[in-house]
Amino acid sequence: MGRIEIELFTTLDLVGQAPGGPEEDPEGGFAFGGWQAPLLDEVAGAQIATAYEGTDALLLGRRTYDIFASYWPFQEGGQDDEFASLFNRVPKYVASRGTPELSWAGSTVLGPDLPTAVREVRDRHEHVKVVGSLDLVQTLLHEKLFDRLDLWVHPVVLGSGKTVFESGAVPTNLTLLEPPAPSPSGTVLLRYGLAEGTPRTGDMSEPGRGVDQDA
Repeated sequence: MGRIEIELFTTLDLVGQAPGGPEEDPEGGFAFGGWQAPLLDEVAGAQIATAYEGTDALLLGRRTYDIFASYWPFQEGGQDDEFASLFNRVPKYVASRGTPELSWAGSTVLGPDLPTAVREVRDRHEHVKVVGSLDLVQTLLHEKLFDRLDLWVHPVVLGSGKTVFESGAVPTNLTLLEPPAPSPSGTVLLRYGLAEGTPRTGDMSEPGRGVDQDA
C-alpha cells in the first residue's frame, strides 16, 4: 500500500483558497487570489521541489485539474521543466461530481464512491500527491484518508476564504514528522503524519500539569 500526501499553502488563519493567482478560485467573492506570490522565496521553492521527489501519481480536484491542464502540458523545456516533466508523466486522478472529458494525457476520473476510489489509487501507487484541491481535501481529512499533511504556513491573515479545516472536520491526531522549517519570507513548513486515535483531554489543575509544583 502506498501513501497519500497532501501539499497545501495556507495563511496563518489557515485559508488555502487561490494562493496562485486572482482567477484561480474567486468563489464566494474571494478578493485575495494570488496571496502567496509576494511571499515565495528560494528556500520555500526548494522545499516544494523536494516534497515532490518520488511522486508517481497526482490526485486532484476538478478545479485544480483544469488549471493544471491548461498550463503544465505546455511548459516542458521551459523554466518549469522539472515540474512539467513530472506532472505530464505521472497518472492524474480527478475527483469530479460530473463526467468531464479530460484532455491531459494520463488522466482518469474517479468513480462516485470517492473514498473507495482513493483507496484503490493508494494501493496502485507508492507516493500519491494531493495538490491544492480544498474540496477534495475536506473529504480526505474527514475520512482520515491521508498519510502526510504538508502545510506551508505564510505570515499573512486574510480573514475570509476557504480554510484547510472547514466546519465539520473530524477530531484527528497528527504527529509532527520533522522540525518546522522556516524560509526568509517567514513562511514555515509544517509536516505532519496521521496518528492513531482521537484527541485526548485533561485538566491543567491536576498535579504536575502545566504548574511548577515547587514555585
